[in-house]
Amino acid sequence: MDRLQQVGDDVYFVRGTAVNWVLLREGADVTLIDSGYPGDLDRLEASIRAIGSRPEAVRAILITHAHVDHMGAVTPFHERYGTPVYLDPLEVGHAKREYLDQLGTMGLLAQLWRPGVLPWALTIARAGATKDVAAPHATAFPAPGALDLPGRPVPVATHGHTAGHSSFHLPDAGIVVSGDALITGHEVSTYEGPQLTAPFFSKHHEASVAALDVFTRLDADVLLPGHGPLRRGSVAEAAESAKRREHAA
Repeated sequence: MDRLQQVGDDVYFVRGTAVNWVLLREGADVTLIDSGYPGDLDRLEASIRAIGSRPEAVRAILITHAHVDHMGAVTPFHERYGTPVYLDPLEVGHAKREYLDQLGTMGLLAQLWRPGVLPWALTIARAGATKDVAAPHATAFPAPGALDLPGRPVPVATHGHTAGHSSFHLPDAGIVVSGDALITGHEVSTYEGPQLTAPFFSKHHEASVAALDVFTRLDADVLLPGHGPLRRGSVAEAAESAKRREHAA
């Protein structure tokens, strides 16, 4: 599968439709972090099989945040396999669509004049970006600290891109799964390298900038972002680079 990269022992980085997800394997069991758009469901299942497991063996789906590109396939996956879905406590209401903390259709239309936005919008529309992806079964992380799941991911609060955005640290592997709190590229960005998403994607851009400080305190040398290619090298330095870019803007 040409969209799948093995990053370390039993850690896999997968490119979906203009978004990424991560698989953590332990024997036949798997932890899935994020899920792509609704139209990525078949590709998601194929990626799990490509690492020698089965969708039925996914122990849990961890969601960085409840935007459609990160949890679009969660509900159909849960309906097929009964897989539990966990998020930061502050993000659960968003996942259930008790409120919406993302760029809406009208907001997107207002950005179509920007370079790259129209072709990206057409691509994600075909992947189901306008579908209702509410996850009424979503719940908060079951315990603080490292989760008792394949990969032993540690949720790290990186609130900003959404009010309850969470990243995940894999201390033993030296890896951070950063969702949209720290990315390395995007279809609507003219720059490739450590950065934040464009301000119009977030209602809390100043908080997103502040959340970069969290990454400077993590011991890791591989960054697996929600958008853009994986990055090898100090995650702390990547965050500092993104901060400098924001301050220079």
